[in-house]
Amino acid sequence: MDYIRTMRKLVGQRPLLTVGCGVILTKDDRILLQHRVDEDNWCIPGGVMVIGETFEETAKRETFEETGMHVGALRLFGLYSGDACFVTYPNGDEMYSVQVIFISSDFTDNIIQSGSESQSHHFFNKEELPLNLNPRQRQFIEEWASGKNSYNDD
Repeated sequence: MDYIRTMRKLVGQRPLLTVGCGVILTKDDRILLQHRVDEDNWCIPGGVMVIGETFEETAKRETFEETGMHVGALRLFGLYSGDACFVTYPNGDEMYSVQVIFISSDFTDNIIQSGSESQSHHFFNKEELPLNLNPRQRQFIEEWASGKNSYNDD
C-alpha cells in the first residue's frame, strides 16, 4: 500500500493501474467468499500486488492476511481487465485493476477471522451465491459457478 500512497501523492485521484491477485478457494464444490466491511459485499480473498512479488506470492499472501489460511498449489483461473475492473472509491480515488485469478482446493482448513477488511467468511454452494457480490468480481465468481474456466475455455 505504500506504493499506492506514493502514487496518489503524485497523481491525486486520477486513475491508477494496479495488479490484483485473488484465489477462488473450493471445497466440496463450494466457494469461499468473504463479506467485506468497506463495500458491504462478498468477494474472494485477494488484493494488490506489491513491487517485487510474483502473482502467486501476492495471491497466497493476501489469502493468508485475510483468512489465516495457507494456500498450496495454484492453477490459473482467468485474467480480467477493462471497464468491469474500474472503481471510484468513496474518497474519489479512481483505479483500474488487472486481475489475476487463481483457483485452488489445496489450503489449510482453518479460517481465522482477523483484520478489519472482512467481517465473515463462508463457503457457498454454486446455487446459493449471495446477491451482493463484489461488482468487480461478479464475472469470475459466476464463471466458476457455471463451471466455466475462463483461462482454459475458448
